[in-house]
Amino acid sequence: MTIGIIVIRRSTGLLHHIEIYVSDIKRTVDFWGWFLEELGYTPFQDWESGRSWKMGDTYIVFVQTEDRFLDIPYHRCRVGLNHLAFHASSRQHVDEMTNKLIEKGFKILYPSKHPFAGGDDHFAVYFEDPDRIKVELVAPK
Repeated sequence: MTIGIIVIRRSTGLLHHIEIYVSDIKRTVDFWGWFLEELGYTPFQDWESGRSWKMGDTYIVFVQTEDRFLDIPYHRCRVGLNHLAFHASSRQHVDEMTNKLIEKGFKILYPSKHPFAGGDDHFAVYFEDPDRIKVELVAPK
């Protein structure tokens, strides 16, 4: 008698990587580099037109868009990506990152509702990257 064993890797179904095309790789690297490294990501890949950061088995890649595709800018209300949301370690972490974002001159979205723009029990900061991609940092409940 043969007994079959199915092995499911813990990472099955998790994101492997995200690749985002950007209008200005230098501005993007300046923005995302400090943010992702604050969250524990480490630099992963680096080439002339792109850069990536990795945490565990997941990585995020940013690639310079070719000039011929820069005629229509990104807008999160069009078909496609609306925003990226990351876990924070705590409410204090969200507050600290909010202060760093403000110090660096980045626009905080929904300031009159901050930090509860996502609802009364959703503690988060919302902001935009250089291409106006919305980013969210969410505290655990």
